[in-house]
Amino acid sequence: MRGIIALSIGKPKKHRWKNNEEISGIGKERINSAFLTKEGFLGDGMANTDFHGGPDRAVCLYPYEHYGMWEKEFKKTFSPPSFGENICAGNMLEKDVFIGDTFSLGESVIQITQGRIPCSTISKHNREDRLLGRIVETCFTGYFFRVLKEGTVTADSMLKLVERKQEKVSVLQGNYIMFHDRKNLKAIEELLKIEALADVWREKLEKAIIIKK
Repeated sequence: MRGIIALSIGKPKKHRWKNNEEISGIGKERINSAFLTKEGFLGDGMANTDFHGGPDRAVCLYPYEHYGMWEKEFKKTFSPPSFGENICAGNMLEKDVFIGDTFSLGESVIQITQGRIPCSTISKHNREDRLLGRIVETCFTGYFFRVLKEGTVTADSMLKLVERKQEKVSVLQGNYIMFHDRKNLKAIEELLKIEALADVWREKLEKAIIIKK
């Protein structure tokens, strides 16, 4: 079982970055408990629905270990939820979890659907222009879950693996295929075999196959 480091939610609001004003849901705040629905936590929200939100992306997790790595690289402090995640947890690295993994979390049950496709608000929010590029380069993006069972989640809830349906494609491997290996038909086909894969990723990868062929 893995304990949560931080549980966070937040509605979209105005942010001022480099003299520009934008609406984003990245500025979340740590809370003690929230009810998790099929669409996400009550009280949470997203501004850019192209990359966030919907049943396949109801919950966002960012591994706690990455915080220390980014702190060393950028020589500054990053504190959860700096990456706009709902859940920050240890021992949940992208390389160690697999698309389709199902976990119990408090009263809820959630399933990994895809790696996160980060956008420029991560760099803007943390005031580090190179951060987005480094996240994509390393594939240390965090990842999304769909909700199989709704329920209350608290800040001291534990993530417990309930079922692992496949061990061929980790979240890290899926990210690498999506960001850096779109011409690898064999790898894409292996990823598409995973029933739990998010629809938006399935559509993108199926298009990649058509283009390649």
